[in-house]
Amino acid sequence: MVVFLALLFASLPAYAFNPNEVLSDPVLEARARGLTVQLRCMVCQNQSIDDSNAELARDLRVLVRERLTQGDSDEAVIDYVVSRYGEFVLLKPRFAVRTLALWGAPIVLILIGATAIFVFARRRVVVSEGQTLTADEEARIRDLLEK
Repeated sequence: MVVFLALLFASLPAYAFNPNEVLSDPVLEARARGLTVQLRCMVCQNQSIDDSNAELARDLRVLVRERLTQGDSDEAVIDYVVSRYGEFVLLKPRFAVRTLALWGAPIVLILIGATAIFVFARRRVVVSEGQTLTADEEARIRDLLEK
């Protein structure tokens, strides 16, 4: 029963793509599939429109195919969808001034972390080297241990 349910739920994304949406030209269909995996479902938000079975995702898949059959380039189709739904529709945001923080934040955080590790490691070495005992302290410890 568990295996049956696992197989049933594993195949759910396959039902998102309707056979009546498929273009007869295999080259255009391959381009359409390449574009639909780049676009976010605005209902599901963590799935591409290629994987989603929401009505809006279906409408977007149809729109992409219509634009391709009209002769639009891949970039023109993406630009058209972005102009209607905004940059959020892209699963991989474009590099622009507006998205500079999004793309730059990981680099900045890695540099800050590496600097912090370096500073704390150097400070730890300096502290451990600077705490040697004087001759009087060593003699006092020997006296205490002998008692």
